Order: sequence, then C-alpha cells, then structure tokens
Amino acid sequence: MAQYLLALYRDSDVPIPTERGQQPRAGVGELGDKLEAAGAVVFKGGLQGGAESATVVRQSGGDFLLTDGPYTETKEHLAEFWIINAADLDAALDWAKLAAAAEQRPIEVRPLSGGDLDDDATA
Repeated sequence: MAQYLLALYRDSDVPIPTERGQQPRAGVGELGDKLEAAGAVVFKGGLQGGAESATVVRQSGGDFLLTDGPYTETKEHLAEFWIINAADLDAALDWAKLAAAAEQRPIEVRPLSGGDLDDDATA
C-alpha cells in the first residue's frame, strides 16, 4: 500500500466567516472517522499560526541564514495535512474528494517518495 500527502492550503490573511468555519468542522470530523475506520490514517496535523510563524533555514557557506516568514511569497500557505495509506492514486484521490468537500477548499495530493513513510524513516 502506498502513502500519500493530502495538503490543505489557505490564505491566513483572510478570516474564515464563523458560519463557514463551523460547517466544515462537522464534515472534517466525519472524514477523520472514515479515514480511521478504513485504517487509512498514518498522520494528521495542522500548523500553528499563519505563514508568518514560519522560519526558513538556509545554508550559506559554513554558516546558516535564518529568515522569518514563509519560504515562498504567496497568498496561500500549507495549513493542514494528512498522510494516508491508499491502494493507489485513484484511492487517494477518492479520499481527497471527501477532504475537499469537508474542508470546502482544494486539496493537493502527492505520493510519498518510496511510497511509505515508515520505509523512508528507517532508510
């Protein structure tokens, strides 16, 4: 079974209206229950704060340069993500469709290198 990243991006400068924020919460909870019941969840996480809470570390010769803020200058940044087990890309896309409906936002789907986070961690 392969593993996939399902990534949710959002513009942290645009507040989520209260009514819109409450509706996805219920759908996201149901999605989480479905993922758990199917044994698909490997890891789920949300990132604290907006993109301004990021720090970028770059090597410069023998030293390191630390820069406040996100790596790229864009309006939307990674806010939450899931790593899931799925039989293939089509199965991962089916989960992403459910996530997009629950979150009411686009979901980016990416296969993990080597297909399995556990394999990558032990390599």
